[in-house]
Amino acid sequence: MMLDRFEAVLFDLDGTLIDSAPDLAGAANELRAAHGLPALPYECFRPMVGSGARGMVGVAFDVGPQHERFAELRDDFLRRYEQRMTHETRVFDAVIPVLEVLERTRRPWGIVTNKAARFTDPLIRSLGLHPRAAAVVAGDTTPHSKPHPAPLIEAARRLGCEPSQCIYIGDDVRDVQAGLAAGMTTVVAGWGYLGNGEPIESWGAQYIARTPAELLNLLGLA
Repeated sequence: MMLDRFEAVLFDLDGTLIDSAPDLAGAANELRAAHGLPALPYECFRPMVGSGARGMVGVAFDVGPQHERFAELRDDFLRRYEQRMTHETRVFDAVIPVLEVLERTRRPWGIVTNKAARFTDPLIRSLGLHPRAAAVVAGDTTPHSKPHPAPLIEAARRLGCEPSQCIYIGDDVRDVQAGLAAGMTTVVAGWGYLGNGEPIESWGAQYIARTPAELLNLLGLA
């Protein structure tokens, strides 16, 4: 089935539009080194990128938000990440043609992420995405972050579209939950980080695209 009736496409950022895991994992291993600990393999960090600082600190130090050390470790991790967040991060190579086709067919696209604006804005500017995205909603743009639908509804407002006419693509179950709550059509980005939880087939999305090329087929734009 093709989704050929839509007005706009919204993307999650990390793991959907961009591959930021190398810099996030690098910051986490820098923090481990500062505490006299050896580096962990990149593969340990990649699945948990969707959980942000909580996920990175959790992997690096095996502590959660309730732990007495968590806040200090999180803040130090974020400082380190901010210093290096553009070193290795790139737009996924296979996603670039998707954006080009959307732009060629005059379909506006935007970004809705839980990453705070202090990271989101400079990062997407460094990648050349800022002038191309028709809307950018960060994790602190609205009073709520995903899985709450508010960020997605705000993005649709900025695009001048009804949420029901938007497609939201993400690689985390919270993306699907937010998209469904906002009344959007949801697509799982099967090339993303995906976490270590339930299988993506159980997330409740209307569609799964295993690759960006498959996404183009799904959108009827291949």
